[in-house]
Amino acid sequence: MKTRIISGIIGIALLFVVVFSGSFFVSASIFLLSLIGIYEFYNAVSNVGYKPIRLFGYLSCLPILIVGLKTSNRFFTDYLDIIKSANYVSLALFLVMVFLFLIIIFFHEKFNIINISLTVFGMLYVPFLFSFVVMTRKLDNGFYYIWLIFIGAFATDTFAYFSGKFFGKRKILPVISPKKTFEGFVGGILGSMVLTSAFGLFINYLFKKDMGETIPYHHFIILGGINGIVSQIGDWGASAIKRFSRVKDYGNLMPGHGGVLDRFDSILFVAPTVYLYIRMVLSF
Repeated sequence: MKTRIISGIIGIALLFVVVFSGSFFVSASIFLLSLIGIYEFYNAVSNVGYKPIRLFGYLSCLPILIVGLKTSNRFFTDYLDIIKSANYVSLALFLVMVFLFLIIIFFHEKFNIINISLTVFGMLYVPFLFSFVVMTRKLDNGFYYIWLIFIGAFATDTFAYFSGKFFGKRKILPVISPKKTFEGFVGGILGSMVLTSAFGLFINYLFKKDMGETIPYHHFIILGGINGIVSQIGDWGASAIKRFSRVKDYGNLMPGHGGVLDRFDSILFVAPTVYLYIRMVLSF
């Protein structure tokens, strides 16, 4: 427990340093976490005999760096806008599929459709979901919005743990995660709602002071509730993969916490939720 607490404190300190350092540092950090995370995922499924094509997974982390780039050079900025466009993203995905199919055609003795599927799943699960952290930071007022991701995930984890420990009686997923309880599930949602709403008060105070506008307060309550649910889905999903792969932890990057996917499994689902809620609900 002592090791876990010390690692947690160091991790939180690093989080503050990275977020306060600017969007590119966030991008570079998420890029590194994505590389480690997809390495952990491929290692896990390899433990039960599958052979994902690792190179494609590692290359899929590169767009995270591109999203985080910012320059005053007009030509370079226009080029970045082009490669970030939907058409070029679609082209990139199509080319990836072509190359993967070429591999199972010409190297079918070593790689099969299951290996290809796990390769693509890893790309979607780790770098794609992680990229929403960077995209949230790049939004207007993204410095404030990005904290909604970490608050939603960490508040849910913390409140779910203590609610389950002190009040948990009814098991919710005994096969996948024996310690999870219905009481912990509810406690995680309520904890996320409370802390997200509290942070909403802080955000609205600053927005009122600087811009004269605020976000309707009910949005923080709703977003907190949604984050409390998807955060635990991310946690359960990571546990299901570990159960299938017969591994206890994805890695040992953080002593007492495991690997990147052990610590950031909830954030992988909360980040897209926060980003899409801001863009699709708050932007109207």
